[in-house]
Amino acid sequence: MYLADRGSAPSASAAPGGRRAVPGRRPGRRAGSALPSTVLVLGTVSLITDISSEMVTAVLPLYLVAELGLSPLGFGVLDGVYNGVSALVRLVGGRLSDRGGGSGHKTVAVVGYGLSALCKPLLLMVHSLPLIGAVLAVDRTGKGLRTAPRDAMISLAAEPGARGRAFGVHRAMDTAGALCGPLVAFVLLRAAAEGYDAVFTVSFCVAVVGVAVLLLFVPRRATTATEGTGAAGPAEDTAGVTPTALAEDTVETAPAGPRAPVRALLGRPEVRRLTGCAVLLGLTTLSDSFLYLTLQRRLDLPGTWFPLLPLGTAAVFLLLAVPLGAIADRIGRRRLFLAGHLALLCAYGLLLVPSAGGAALVCAVLALHGSFYSATDGVLAAATADAVPENVRGSGLAVVQTGQTAARFVCSIAFGAVWTAWGDHTAVLAATVGLALAAAVSARLLRRAGTPPPLASPSEQAS
Repeated sequence: MYLADRGSAPSASAAPGGRRAVPGRRPGRRAGSALPSTVLVLGTVSLITDISSEMVTAVLPLYLVAELGLSPLGFGVLDGVYNGVSALVRLVGGRLSDRGGGSGHKTVAVVGYGLSALCKPLLLMVHSLPLIGAVLAVDRTGKGLRTAPRDAMISLAAEPGARGRAFGVHRAMDTAGALCGPLVAFVLLRAAAEGYDAVFTVSFCVAVVGVAVLLLFVPRRATTATEGTGAAGPAEDTAGVTPTALAEDTVETAPAGPRAPVRALLGRPEVRRLTGCAVLLGLTTLSDSFLYLTLQRRLDLPGTWFPLLPLGTAAVFLLLAVPLGAIADRIGRRRLFLAGHLALLCAYGLLLVPSAGGAALVCAVLALHGSFYSATDGVLAAATADAVPENVRGSGLAVVQTGQTAARFVCSIAFGAVWTAWGDHTAVLAATVGLALAAAVSARLLRRAGTPPPLASPSEQAS
């Protein structure tokens, strides 16, 4: 149903004090005051899985180059595979999960998490570039398969007015795992005689625990936030979301066939605008590695300090993900998404200031970088969920995520080429100008809000 119809639904009865009571809720309790257990369990799964994956990510470059003698060019090829494959299979994961009905999201997510877990011990068994590339491709295939159905389960479990906070909590738990993983790997490398073997083995065991939690504690069918609770009442029953934010972001759409193709999803104005903005902004969003390398060269930091730079971004992300997600629910998710890119623009600007330097520059850039992720990662998923019908939620999320990931991959290639030809300062300047222009165009596109039309039915699509 459309959001405009919800305020007039007859299922909410009057309560003392003139407030409307929603069946299944305690009187006086605000909607969305407590997150569904599904969100928390999926956050736990992501936390455990990120500990496992970041253990490997932290040591993989050193293992491949120092231990196996891989050339920098070979590592560059593998890094491209590692970061690019997931973008190619996200649409597949989204479509498969939607076709599976109510239980499809969990099934595809389990397959994705399971594939990534199986790849950890395989890294100990392969020693050539093609085989290592194949293992990493399978690992990223697992990530690509699980991302859209996982986010679909979060969006279906959370109430529309609290989706920003739900994604914020999930991303915060995910980031907590990203903080712990490198630290665990560091301890294992120092404590174990066969350090790399210990890291890959422990990583596999941790990943198996994550899959077990997903299998045992996540419901097979994600219950939508409005099932069994009746229609939402007036403004006080929407988790404190302001009318402006609701009108801007939260659009519940008419039912659609689960096999809606990508072109039908992109035919919806809201999805098309979100995807276009994600692509535009992604084309000027530097990869984390390039930003850290630029910062390291800018300050001539010792190599031993380099691994600590990602921990600074992750710490800020962890601190701000939940509060910024709640703010997005109140002021509008698209607004906060753009504000996050303005924070990234400020970080680029600091890298260009000739007189800036020292610890203050490091702290400021990492704080802005973490703020950027806190204001954009889960917020974009929440905004996309508002614009896509429930039974094609996985496909809709995958469309936007695929466009963003592919655009960032192109940005990395272009930034590397400019850096090689004209130096890092020119490359950062070009990225800064490009991001400013992309943000201006995106602000104009996202301001043109409207109610998306229903997707075509399967019979109409076939004709």
